[in-house]
Amino acid sequence: MKLDKIPQIKHTQGNNFFLLAGPCAIEGEEMAMRIAEKVVTVTDKLEIPYVFKGSFKKANRSRIDSFTGIGDEKALKILRKVSETFNVPTVTDIHEISDATMAAEYVDILQIPAFLVRQTDLVVAAANTGKTINLKKGQFMSPESMKHAVQKVLDCNNEQALITDRGTMFGYQDMIVDFRGVPTMKEYAPVVLDVTHSLQQPNQTSGVTGGRPDMIGTIAKAGIAAGVDGLFMETHFDPANAKSDGANMLHLDHLEKLLTQLTALRKTVNSF
Repeated sequence: MKLDKIPQIKHTQGNNFFLLAGPCAIEGEEMAMRIAEKVVTVTDKLEIPYVFKGSFKKANRSRIDSFTGIGDEKALKILRKVSETFNVPTVTDIHEISDATMAAEYVDILQIPAFLVRQTDLVVAAANTGKTINLKKGQFMSPESMKHAVQKVLDCNNEQALITDRGTMFGYQDMIVDFRGVPTMKEYAPVVLDVTHSLQQPNQTSGVTGGRPDMIGTIAKAGIAAGVDGLFMETHFDPANAKSDGANMLHLDHLEKLLTQLTALRKTVNSF
């Protein structure tokens, strides 16, 4: 796996982890720029390679009245502005085949959602854009099965693939991270741990997903100790009023302290 198109995520043994972070969904330009500016300031200080994350639309919603986006082109243009303003790559998720070529015009990494990672046509459409592809491991899939998702990207003559673990279903309304999967999946591609989605509590009777943000530090530290290449986390300056996934987001005010701890832990892990 070459992963040379995004210098920020070229994995070299001994370097710091890279970070994919931002809001769950693009709610507007001001909020996206505010979050990006804060994360860039912190990651530059700590020398953490950074990719801004934001969904241009949310197709997987529990209820039909849930927020889905501000308009595809409007949100994608905001992602492009973030990239140009702060000189960072961007990642967004896609849900339909037609999304691939559209989103590829604006972002550097196309993300395949966990529920859709076995959809061959979607993965192939994304891979054929030549962009880096972030494959979210399905909540229902084993680590070993992700080699087939990676192979689909490789078979499209695209060597730019990542695997992101976002937890595994534990009963009907909880998630758990099996850290035994990290070394297994690293045999196929660089591995990212999605800290905040791993702490979701889905399928609530209210139709609104719950979460355990109090456990973000615990899961993130365990991921670094297990040897992940990168971390993924959603963050917002007002999680309680975020339009999507607020229940499991990291408050932006807590980001610097956590990343400082994780950077120190990574240095310790690298010394072994």
